[in-house]
Amino acid sequence: MGLGDKIENAAEKAGGKGKEAAGAATGDDSLKAEGQADQAKGDLKQAGEKVKDAFKKD
Repeated sequence: MGLGDKIENAAEKAGGKGKEAAGAATGDDSLKAEGQADQAKGDLKQAGEKVKDAFKKD
């Protein structure tokens, strides 16, 4: 996993947390759900990159 990918995935996850918090604070369930989805996408991308890294080491 390249450093750029790590930063991009972390930024997506952080942005998702911000959206979720903003949605919760304003009562906007749609924004809250969008933030949760962004976090999930960031987690999945990180997991995929870790799998690729594991195969590169062998």
